Amino acid sequence: MRGVRWRRVVSQIGRSVTVWAVSTVAMLVLAGLLPDFQIQSPDGDSATRIAVTAAFGAGAFGLLSALVWPVLVRLLLLVPALVLGLLVFVLNGSLLLIALRINPSGRGEVAPETAVVVAAVMSALASATGAALAVRDDDAYRRRLYRLADRRRGAGPACPTTHGTVFLQLDGVGHDILLAAAAKGVMPTVAGWLGDRPTHRLTPWRTDWSSQTGASQLGILHGSNHDVPAFRWYEKDSREVMVCNRPSSAAELQRRAVTRAGHGGLLSVDGASRGNLFSGGAEEQALVLSIAIVRRSRENRSRAGYFAYFSDPANAVRTVMSFVAEVGREIAQSTRSRIDKARPRVARGGLYPFVRAFATVVERDVVVAAVMGDMLAGRTAVYADLVAYDEVAHHSGPHSRDAEKVLERLDRSLALIANVAEHAPRPYRIVVLSDHGQSPGETFRTRYGLGLGELVRAGCGLPVPRKAQRTHSGAEARAAVRAALRRPVEEDREQYRPSRHSEPLVLASGNLGLISFPDVPHRMTKEEIDARHPALLTTLANHPGIGFLLVRSEEHGGLVLGAHGAAVPVDELDDDHPGPLADFGPGAADAVRRTHSFPHTADIMVNSWYDPYDGEVLAFEEQIGSHGGLGGAQAKPFLLSPLACSAPVGHGEDIVGAEHVHRVLRRWLGEANGPQVPLPAEEERAA
Repeated sequence: MRGVRWRRVVSQIGRSVTVWAVSTVAMLVLAGLLPDFQIQSPDGDSATRIAVTAAFGAGAFGLLSALVWPVLVRLLLLVPALVLGLLVFVLNGSLLLIALRINPSGRGEVAPETAVVVAAVMSALASATGAALAVRDDDAYRRRLYRLADRRRGAGPACPTTHGTVFLQLDGVGHDILLAAAAKGVMPTVAGWLGDRPTHRLTPWRTDWSSQTGASQLGILHGSNHDVPAFRWYEKDSREVMVCNRPSSAAELQRRAVTRAGHGGLLSVDGASRGNLFSGGAEEQALVLSIAIVRRSRENRSRAGYFAYFSDPANAVRTVMSFVAEVGREIAQSTRSRIDKARPRVARGGLYPFVRAFATVVERDVVVAAVMGDMLAGRTAVYADLVAYDEVAHHSGPHSRDAEKVLERLDRSLALIANVAEHAPRPYRIVVLSDHGQSPGETFRTRYGLGLGELVRAGCGLPVPRKAQRTHSGAEARAAVRAALRRPVEEDREQYRPSRHSEPLVLASGNLGLISFPDVPHRMTKEEIDARHPALLTTLANHPGIGFLLVRSEEHGGLVLGAHGAAVPVDELDDDHPGPLADFGPGAADAVRRTHSFPHTADIMVNSWYDPYDGEVLAFEEQIGSHGGLGGAQAKPFLLSPLACSAPVGHGEDIVGAEHVHRVLRRWLGEANGPQVPLPAEEERAA
């Protein structure tokens, strides 16, 4: 035993000396290349003295990075994550200036702007060298990963030997997209899990009518997504527009779900929530939108998830550099798309390159690091959302090369997490799932020259503006940005508060449109709408870009309207007699019927046209890959679970709705002897 300990000490010393040597060589090379970086006197020094100066400077910089940097980052947790990322270079350069200032030779001089470059290069090289050496040593690799964990956990009781569970949500990745990526070799980790000797099973599931992250994740994490008809909708009783990625709305939706479900959520016992819209009841949270409006205490800040990642300056430097590279990649790809006149295509300028870079780099790196820390800390249940694919697919298309590249990087993240599981203090089951898919297609405006809002105004006999205001897209990524900035975004509230007048309020959620009349305090009936605007419903139902409408009827209750006067009560719809829902596949009637029962369903619900042959829909937003309504791949996400877990459903049965997924995941936690959330008997039977 003593011999093993000595070998570890010698191995650690050897690695440290090697990293020091590499840093010294890097400093010598940079001093020779950069005119504003000098490590010798103006009159010149011997090669030996220059080497000693560089060695001392590199060693001092390494010690300062190891000792001072974590303290700086902990103090700077008051600073939003994005700002901290931008400060990385300045802080790292400052440490190098200090290291040169305390050099006994007095030879080191560097301009402040050059110090930033030198420090970044040295940190990256030192990190790469240390990682390369540690890969050959499992104990060293484990110790390196353990730095990502919350050290305070070590003071607690011993980690249980029962299985922990990690739920990784690949936002927007449809079932068929995942299968195709695995078959093409784009996602080798997933392909290995599903290969000749499979360790996982792949199961599709069917979303609710509102096929978007707000509804799906609320149902998955909290067991109820009742009264979430879309991504954004108007509530007449409060005269507010609810938006799933607005912090105040997310907090309210979570409160409602907890009240209705009767428990805190999937992660309420020893859980961690990373990068999600909702907390799931977890105490450990990072980049969670529903808590962004809560005043964070010192204790909460220390567990925000950023310290574990940014405490390593090399991590911070690498992420910032990757962020800049991703911005450049997006600009190049969008420029090429414009030059090639690709169709369909949407505008990708403004802040979008930075939003994409945040989703595909910063959010991914911080969330993956937090998950690894949770596993090494031995937490029982972890749920994390990776939004990268969804953000890129909205603007580049779900089948694009751009989106495929994102899938490659997500697969590498899965491989890394699976590797960490081998070093965790307890065994882990890794469940990968998605909240919805994405359906391709050009926008409604591109095809017909006007947006849904303009069509509604025309049907009401109101003047149609020449330019319509575009609806925001990239919702999940922007939600993560807002959580990182800890901005409640309440300054946007006024734009969502319509005035009381007769003009309709038109909102869009992918290819799902919602039309409300704010001056009427109740949900209007078809008869009332016809009396006020006789041409509106006919104009909408007969438009070739619209698949069907849902309205309330005094005579029939819910009524689904289609082209050529089709009108079928929702109670008479089923898969054998789908009426206007014929193209939308099995389960469409049940999904529409459920939404009709919600208290805050819009006066008119509009689902776009859908082509069942090529899977295309027409988004009412500026997206060429969309989700939010019925039609195609958007409603067919996946559940990739270890064979050690029981089958999600029986043979020939389907998983229908996010609430059903919640019951399945909760059952799996119980099988692993994880946290037990009270489950009514009828829900046990349904699961």
